[in-house]
Amino acid sequence: MTGALLATKLYVPKLRRGLLARPRLMTRMEGAADARLTLVSAPAGFGKTTLLATWLHQAPAAGRCIAWLSLDAADNEPTSFWTYVVSALNGAVPGRGTLLELLESTPVPTELALTTLLNDLAAAPDEVWLVLDDYHLIGDHEVGRGIVFLLEHLPPNVHVVLSTRADPDLPLARWRARGELVEIRAADLRFTSEETAAYLTEAIGQELAAEDVEALEERTEGWIAALQLAALSLRGRSDVSGFITRFAGDDRYIVDYLIEEVLAQLPDAVRDFLRQSAILDRLTGPLCDAVTGREDGSEMILALERANLFIVALDDRREWYRYHHLFADVLRARVLSEQPDQVPLLHQRASQWYERHGLTEDAVTHALAARDFDRAAHLMELAVSAIRRHRQEAVMYRWLKALPDDTVRPSPVLSLFYGSMLMASGDPSGAEPWLDDAERALAAIPEGAAAPWAKTRDLLTLPSTIAMYRAALAQARGNVAGTAEHARRALDLAGPDDHLARGGAAGFLGFAAWATGDVSSALETFTQAVASLHAAGSLVDGLSGTVVLGDLWLVAGQPNKARRLCTQALALAEAHGAPVARATAELHVALSELDVEVGDLESAKHHLGTAAALADRSPMTESRYRWFVAKGLLARADGDPEGAVQLLNQAEQLYRPGFFPNVRPIATIKARIWIAQGKLPEAADWARERKVSVTDDASYLSEFDHLTLVRLLLAQYRVRPDIGEIAQAARMLDRLHEAAEASGRAGSVLEIRLLQALVRDAQGDRPQALDSLAQAFAHAPEPEGYARIFLDEGPPMVSLLRDAEQVGAGDQARRLLGVGVPPKAQAPNSQRVAEPASGSLSDRELQVLRLLDSELTGPEIARELFVSHNTVRTHTKHIFTKLDVTNRRAAVVRAREHGLI
Repeated sequence: MTGALLATKLYVPKLRRGLLARPRLMTRMEGAADARLTLVSAPAGFGKTTLLATWLHQAPAAGRCIAWLSLDAADNEPTSFWTYVVSALNGAVPGRGTLLELLESTPVPTELALTTLLNDLAAAPDEVWLVLDDYHLIGDHEVGRGIVFLLEHLPPNVHVVLSTRADPDLPLARWRARGELVEIRAADLRFTSEETAAYLTEAIGQELAAEDVEALEERTEGWIAALQLAALSLRGRSDVSGFITRFAGDDRYIVDYLIEEVLAQLPDAVRDFLRQSAILDRLTGPLCDAVTGREDGSEMILALERANLFIVALDDRREWYRYHHLFADVLRARVLSEQPDQVPLLHQRASQWYERHGLTEDAVTHALAARDFDRAAHLMELAVSAIRRHRQEAVMYRWLKALPDDTVRPSPVLSLFYGSMLMASGDPSGAEPWLDDAERALAAIPEGAAAPWAKTRDLLTLPSTIAMYRAALAQARGNVAGTAEHARRALDLAGPDDHLARGGAAGFLGFAAWATGDVSSALETFTQAVASLHAAGSLVDGLSGTVVLGDLWLVAGQPNKARRLCTQALALAEAHGAPVARATAELHVALSELDVEVGDLESAKHHLGTAAALADRSPMTESRYRWFVAKGLLARADGDPEGAVQLLNQAEQLYRPGFFPNVRPIATIKARIWIAQGKLPEAADWARERKVSVTDDASYLSEFDHLTLVRLLLAQYRVRPDIGEIAQAARMLDRLHEAAEASGRAGSVLEIRLLQALVRDAQGDRPQALDSLAQAFAHAPEPEGYARIFLDEGPPMVSLLRDAEQVGAGDQARRLLGVGVPPKAQAPNSQRVAEPASGSLSDRELQVLRLLDSELTGPEIARELFVSHNTVRTHTKHIFTKLDVTNRRAAVVRAREHGLI
């Protein structure tokens, strides 16, 4: 596919001349309007596609949008399937911008993106019909799961129609019991006696005797393909009755027999054309000329269409066609049995034609069918850059699985690609041998000798790229020293102008520094990496790298800088639209987490909703799992801890160790929620499974675990005091503080200090607790950027903050309290804390309120806060509601009356 869609698959097939009217079936199809799913299920040759095309052409067009998709075997994987489905829907429902973004950025929607798709369809003003023809070609489990989700959540104005040779693996019984399923099966599609007589009279051009019609009906049992073939065979025969009595047997035998009869009446030139062109899934004149070696392809196709010889037009211009599937199957079987040596040659010719016309996927498909594996590998090497550019790694993976290992391994580019995909799918051990193969293949070529592979930029930069992936493998295994070693080698091997390789290598050096907790070095190196990626023109990776920079600035104690960087990058991403949608989604997720920290839950929901519409299903799952983490953090902040844990469970299923240091394990985030809920046994089980102890050495990769363990010990101490354990927790915090301060991690210092305050308060030393809290504020000039860290500690922290208002840290404490406490109690049996004096205004709403008391306009306030104008409007509306006013001036007056500004 490599970026191109086959438009002919999205056309409702044209009707052939002389079709028999079948009003009883049209009446059955009218019932589809009341159903969730209409299933047309029957073996080949029963007229399923013709029925649907006739129904769509005859039904009134007003108030109805049709999305048609003719499926083929290449669609039996999520990427291709959903790309075409969304493309069909986008063509049917004009003006649905989200659908277009889904198509171009998310070929394989997750349930998140399908939800957005369904919401978008629900907003369509007309009835929407999605017709999937030949669904029996789809057996992929992931595709099936997506279809079930789609059907279970269809809005009332949307209907799905499936045509298939066999019942799909869907919960048909459930939908049947609910009355949500319309079924049309072989028994319905068979010609009745009256239809058989009418069809044969029209097709043959003469009226048959009643006994001949009866005999044909009995032998074919109303099977339309057999009747059509019989009609073709009967044309011009004088001994009609004799012919009818000469065939009998099962369905396949009848078809073979009748096709033989049809072919026997054709000129040799036509028979040869049919046999040679049968290897093609779709036909056009020049392609047929290339395959057959003739020059009359276009004329022959038109002649076949005029003769009703089982050929179907695929577009309005009548440039592309296909054979009826049943007819093509028999033709292919004939050429394979009669001329097996010719089949590879025909496929090779087709592959060469497709390559010349830039249709790489078809070229590869026919090279594989010809078993010309060397040619297929060469084409794949040429396609690597386009595959990466269009994020179609799944297509390449499917190709590579069709190649023998002994063809892939000698190609360093393909070996590396195969290994990188295994790594991205969560199999770093399986990936390493393929990297070894890539290096061996490169080393096997003597210096100065011509390499036998495609001369591409991917080949030229391969040594550096291999080293970079070895850094990624070391990173996935937690080998920080190995990560840095391989990244430096990648940097040494990269040329001065090879910005992409240099950017990747610098990025892994930054990851290695991050994993050790050296945030200053990580920031310096990763900033260089992002600059190199932009210089290389790799905008997606450069923008995604900004998300990492935001994480690093948050650890460094500067959440406002993190927000500013992500907001500026988001503006750049949105200016470039769909081509960088994956990075756009990642930036929205990052901003949602920053919003949750400052208590701006409405803005966080907006960001996550937008990210869902852009969610990526490439082999890289970083942005996918992190969306669920962010959604879980939002659910916790919104007072739904159980929902948060469920979302985090989904995140765990998606998480794969890979390119990023795992500094915030998902299991540990869940443990923090259990501790806040009072589910201490579950949290204790977590500690045993993670093997964390208060006697561990301070390590940044374990810091999140250790700070969570301290929270667990604090919660246990409040239930059953153990002086020894809480003293050990205090000593651990001292060790962690020393390491964090030495590495310049102001964000870590702030969290450690607030926990020291809680430990000292639990030990009964409130003055020392307040002093630790004041030191936390001193190390983080932007404490409100970490509000959630404070407020998630519940009533003990709220109590400390209120006392801190009176002893020199009033401004910071007041701003934190202004964010408000979670809607639900944070610990069992604790009393709900009353709202602060500033009412229920969040911290962000207070910021907006202060800016309302200025000369700034709404858009200027949005720029000042690095949010959208719509977000400012939402906050302003909430402020008006909470202050019981209706305009800006009144809000400012009321705020001054209450001492809010």
